[in-house]
Amino acid sequence: MSTREKVVRYLLLVLVLLITVGPFVWQLSTSFKGAGEDIYTQTPSLLPEDPTLANYVTAAEMVPILGFAWNSLVVAVISVTGNVVGTTMAGYALSRLRFRGAKLILGAILASMLMPAEATLVAQYLTIRSMGLTDTLLGVALPGAIGMLNILLMRTAFLAIPKEIDEAAIVDGANTWHRFLRIGLPNVKGMVAVVSVFAFIAAWDDFLWPLLVLTTPEKLTLTVGLEYLHGAFSANPRVIAAGTMIAFVPVAVFFGLLQRYFFRGVDAGAVKG
Repeated sequence: MSTREKVVRYLLLVLVLLITVGPFVWQLSTSFKGAGEDIYTQTPSLLPEDPTLANYVTAAEMVPILGFAWNSLVVAVISVTGNVVGTTMAGYALSRLRFRGAKLILGAILASMLMPAEATLVAQYLTIRSMGLTDTLLGVALPGAIGMLNILLMRTAFLAIPKEIDEAAIVDGANTWHRFLRIGLPNVKGMVAVVSVFAFIAAWDDFLWPLLVLTTPEKLTLTVGLEYLHGAFSANPRVIAAGTMIAFVPVAVFFGLLQRYFFRGVDAGAVKG
């Protein structure tokens, strides 16, 4: 690789870094700036002149952020559990079992992914209402409990396991559940971590669906509840930034716990031979 190519690559990397990480760093810096500090100065500084936690205290006092965060956590746990259990079993069935209609089901899953999510909102809402789950956290979590993309990811991970291992297990008398639990799952732990992270982030960051389903203020999720900050403190972006950082912490912690398996699943596709 020539020196010119290296320079171009590094410039592109720096540009992507500024576009993706820059807004986050700016929000983090703003959340620690005092009321007397001008955040719109022509010579902006990422380091606060007088660092303070007052913005976090104000956000926590004026808006029940912890209650909203708990609601989001309940929704995220339901979504992650549903995706891990449901998509793992569906992916295994579509990749390792033979049954009529398997290709038809796979085609239906692919077709559903081509449809914009907004196109199914009305039908989705009517279904949840007919089940009596409007204004409940279960009603918020249920539509995202099994993601179509996650099913395809798990199917791909199971397909990467050599069939000879299954055939040897069948000769030894292992039934379908034994092969799923003792051969399949241990080989796709990385992809399970990927699915878990995707499901958690999708449930935690979702705004439109909780806004449609929830009406009681005490049941709002964090992304919807933070809109109160925009309304009450629209003139104080420091408090809004503090609320945004509070919402970011659980996602960072969850990703940190699974990052080792996450990168292993992305890099190796959960193939263990």
